[in-house]
Formats: sequence, C-alpha cells, structure tokens
Amino acid sequence: MYSELLQELNLSPNEAKIYEGMLSTGETNASIIALRSNVPRRNVYDALNRLIEKGLVYKIVGSGENLFQAVNPNKLLDLLHEKEKWLKSKLPELQDLYATDPPLKAAYIYSGVEGYKNYHNDLLRISQKEEVYFLGAKALWNSPQVNKAFRTNYLKEFEKRKVPYYTLFDPGVLRELPEVVQNAKGEYKVLPDQYATQGLVDIFGDYVVTFSGVHVGRFDDHLRIFIIIDKDLANTYRTWFKMIWDLLPGKSWTETQQTVLLKK
Repeated sequence: MYSELLQELNLSPNEAKIYEGMLSTGETNASIIALRSNVPRRNVYDALNRLIEKGLVYKIVGSGENLFQAVNPNKLLDLLHEKEKWLKSKLPELQDLYATDPPLKAAYIYSGVEGYKNYHNDLLRISQKEEVYFLGAKALWNSPQVNKAFRTNYLKEFEKRKVPYYTLFDPGVLRELPEVVQNAKGEYKVLPDQYATQGLVDIFGDYVVTFSGVHVGRFDDHLRIFIIIDKDLANTYRTWFKMIWDLLPGKSWTETQQTVLLKK
C-alpha cells in the first residue's frame, strides 16, 4: 500500500516492502519478514542491513535468534529532511548548468495549473531585467486552482523586486471583480466594454505570451499558455500596448513613464 511512497524516500523496492510489513509485526525474525513482505528470504538480510544503516530497523541483541524491530515511522521525516538538505546542497551546481539566457527564438506550450505556475516562475526570473506589460488582464490569480500560498509568496517576491509593470484590464474585471482593479498596484487602465475578449497577452523581455481557456477571475482545467521568445515580436507587441494606452483616457505613456521614474 505504501511501498511507492517509501521508495520516494530512497528505499529500494525490497526495503520498502520489508519496512512496511514490519510496522505491524513488532519483534520478528527473517522468516516471518520474508513471508509478510513477499521478499525471498535470501534477499531479506541484505535489505535488513541497509534498513539498519538508514536507522529504520534495529536488531534486538541478546535474544536466542536474530530478531528485528521497525522504528517509529516518524524517522521517515529525517530521511525527507536529509533528501531536502542534499538537494539544496546541489542546487548551485544545477543552477550553473541551467541556461539563464533563453534562446533567441523559441516557442513552447505550458498546460494546466502546474504550467501556470511554471510560466510565472519564468516571468519572475526574466522580469528582474525587464518591464512587464499585461494586455487584457483577467485577474487569473483568483482562479480556484491557484494555491493561496503560492499566490501570496509569488506576489510578495514580485513586489519585492520592484519591477515596473503596466496593466490594461479586460472590462469584465471591473464589472465582476471591481476590488481587483481598486487594489491594483503598478500603473493600470481598463479597456472599454466593447473591447472585452476571451484572450490576454503578457509581454516581458523577449517573451510574448498568450492564453486559451481563460475567463475573468479563473481559468479552465485545460488551460494552455503559448510562449514565443522573439525579440522583434516582443518589441512589436510593446509598441501596440503603448499605442492602446495612449488611446485610453488618463495619462499618456510618456506621462506614465515620468510618474514611474518619480516613484523610483
């Protein structure tokens, strides 16, 4: 039942089956362990010795025969922490291998809520250097699939970096989620009612990102995020964004930029 879970903690299949079987047997010998775990007896001792090394089993000294006892499952948390510690120690090496500069031109698709999280991690990484533009923003953070802790931590990190960002909200947000507009940070305007759409576009760095399966305040389980990395295309979309901005009531693009500079 729990064998796969135990293998995630670096136990071999035999070790996992033996430890799970021993949890409900108390003190027991190798023959019973082999029977309950369905592991051949010739393999049991090797697996038991490895479990002893990992601190999950101990041998009972002084008994007439070799008896073994599983330790409390709380010990598994220590294995998890050791695994996490090991991963953290290797992260700098992995990050050195990771290509921090994206290819000049590329296209790919993210899907579903995990794809949504991956995309926003990309945005956070790239937006350290570039302004961000949201066209037709739908307040997708409010979607029930987005974990509250992820949303809170991400937005806190985004604000901490003080990257300028500009939002042109879909008019549906003002109608259905007026508090989102009222509490919006950064510079923003709202598109007129006649320009409500089912789409949105994010632009940052050399990225142009479009979405399907989105609505005001939520996205579908079959969400698709289409990412294009192309410098010329990104510059084109930025120009169109600024044109739309200037056509809407309120500060012109130049005045908005001056306001941002004063805030800095």
